[in-house]
Amino acid sequence: MAANPGEGSTDAGGGPVRHIPVLLNEVLTALEPAAGKVILDGTFGAGGYTSAILSGGAEVIALDRDPTAISGGQAMVAAHGGRLKLIHSQFSLLADHAPAAGLDGVVLDIGVSSMQIDEADRGFSFQKNGPLDMRMSASGVSAADVVNRAKVAELIRIFHFLGEESQSPRIAHAIEKRRAEKPFETTRDLAGLIEIVTPRKMKDKIHPATRVFQALRIFVNDELGELAQALFAAEQALKPGGRLVVVTFHSLEDRIVKTFFSDRAGKASGSRHMPIAHERAATFDRIGKPMVSASDAEAELNPRARSAKLRAGLRTTAPAEAADMSIFGLPNLASLGKLGA
Repeated sequence: MAANPGEGSTDAGGGPVRHIPVLLNEVLTALEPAAGKVILDGTFGAGGYTSAILSGGAEVIALDRDPTAISGGQAMVAAHGGRLKLIHSQFSLLADHAPAAGLDGVVLDIGVSSMQIDEADRGFSFQKNGPLDMRMSASGVSAADVVNRAKVAELIRIFHFLGEESQSPRIAHAIEKRRAEKPFETTRDLAGLIEIVTPRKMKDKIHPATRVFQALRIFVNDELGELAQALFAAEQALKPGGRLVVVTFHSLEDRIVKTFFSDRAGKASGSRHMPIAHERAATFDRIGKPMVSASDAEAELNPRARSAKLRAGLRTTAPAEAADMSIFGLPNLASLGKLGA
């Protein structure tokens, strides 16, 4: 994900810095784009990865759930004479857009883009006041719906798990008390309350509302579920020898990607006390190091790269396995459609 919203005026989370593709050289090294290959960019955004992949000679199928990104990318589509197909879609559905022969590569840059954060009316950041929205697809349940309708216990779980916020109970109860008087409508409205309830200490580098905003964004967009489903979809859509490259910005996301590649590395079931019951063939082999992070130079140039982690795998000839969400151990948080029911 992008850097924490509101962390600083020059950071992707709150400042004017426009989107710069993170770990671009490392992504291209892992993907190996070339003429004759078809690579799917599941998170088009401003087209940073897509542009570089096209320059490498490959054809690109690019997806984005944000209609603004789709409209903004039409000039790039026109400039590449049929080598770029841009589709409005969640990346969890990437297998639906893959050619019958399969994909040579899939790249995913997980999280919210700098452009989305910079647009006050999207409500991703409290650096600029705007409606408490946070919906990447501009449809469905908003962050205001969650804050104003979810039960206190649900808010505590959301803030604690998705934001790793230690003051979740205090913040959730303060929200409950305040919304009974007046519903939350803007980003500054919510951030202001959190700052009162949990004031920033001198040693703190981030705003006290940062983790809550992160949690709400992840929850509203079901980002962890989308990522997990996208990994399964890539396993189905990649041809043997195809490459899956994933860049994450948060420990929860990285844990999901690490777990997926570990699970798909092949292993024997059973125990040390019993004979091996079934041996699983690997569906992915590791590409390069287990994890690649940004260099100090890139992190200095692009603050969004500071927490970036890249993991990549090479698709084997083994058939895709079942899409079993239980391997990730994700909690069953409140249903978006039944908040406060």
